[in-house]
Amino acid sequence: MILTKLKLINFRNYDVCDIKFNKKVNILIGNNAQGKTNMLESIYVLALTKSYRTNYDDNLKRKGSDNFKLKGELKVEKYFKKLEISVVNNDKKVFINDTNIKKISDYVTNLNVILFSPEDVETIKGSPATRRDLLNIEISQLYKQYINYYNEYNKILKMRNDYLKLMLTNSVSDYRYLDVLTSNLVDRATYIYKERMDFIDKINKNIGLIFYELTEVPNLKIVYENNLNIENLAIEEIKEKLLEKYNTNKQKEILAGMTLYGPHRDDFHFLIGENDIKIYGSQGQQRLAMIALKLSEISIFEEVAGTKPILLLDDIFSELDKNKKNRLINYINQDIQVIITANDTVGISKKLLENATIFKVENGKIIVKGDKNGQ
Repeated sequence: MILTKLKLINFRNYDVCDIKFNKKVNILIGNNAQGKTNMLESIYVLALTKSYRTNYDDNLKRKGSDNFKLKGELKVEKYFKKLEISVVNNDKKVFINDTNIKKISDYVTNLNVILFSPEDVETIKGSPATRRDLLNIEISQLYKQYINYYNEYNKILKMRNDYLKLMLTNSVSDYRYLDVLTSNLVDRATYIYKERMDFIDKINKNIGLIFYELTEVPNLKIVYENNLNIENLAIEEIKEKLLEKYNTNKQKEILAGMTLYGPHRDDFHFLIGENDIKIYGSQGQQRLAMIALKLSEISIFEEVAGTKPILLLDDIFSELDKNKKNRLINYINQDIQVIITANDTVGISKKLLENATIFKVENGKIIVKGDKNGQ
């Protein structure tokens, strides 16, 4: 999978910008606040229809504009595909080959991206919701039905919570509606559990080795936490266990006025041996654990989607010593398209620069400085 062309219109600090990408390594250089990260963000938005930096489309529009548009040309094997996102007065539309796509789930699996940004360390340090968001985003790129199930789960969850509150405050004692909501919730929850656990199992096949090669520290793994103990269970067994959990704790949930169990309450942790790196790991280990996680996803995308994703690396070299940079370069200088931001090329190895196109970014304008390997 290669992003060959990208056009930004009224996006962040870009007025109109057309760019052609190298099929291997692309390096965006420039001072801070010139638009390097905005360029990576535009690719992420083109892929997933939303930003990783803001929840509001309004924040993506160029100042003074009421709209923005992103257009991309994607090459998958021998075939080309055009993607487009248009937001006008908060009305968002997405297109594939100029055809308006009504369901977001039919769109987001077309352009697969893996992003690493400095803020990713907060995934380890932050709340369980932050870590769940990461799982939801990555799995949604692989399976379009995951988005549908996840959105349905959240709608039913809200309805169930509202009814639990009603049962608490108004002393409603009709359990039949609650049981219907519970049954529908369990159907969606079971699917979500299974996909999340399968995804983490796939991650764990590679993350330990990658982390060791980057740091020489062994035994990194991810552990998924839920309150059901459903690891290694079949789908029907997961469903039965969750139903049993809800039935056993029905009064407890009514008194709480909310749903206390399910994938919306789960978490995962990075462990080195038995030590949680959120507590015992250094800042550097946490950063490299996130890099190892993202690199582990490459083979998963290749296995499931049949093509390698595009790597978006924002300021990835700034806090790494020379040895770790070189080890990382061995991973990203392979048969995969990479788009990197950096202040300059100082400290970036000749090995990486050999296959790179260098772009100078200044105040929302881009100039090609050197093209070593074109389309």
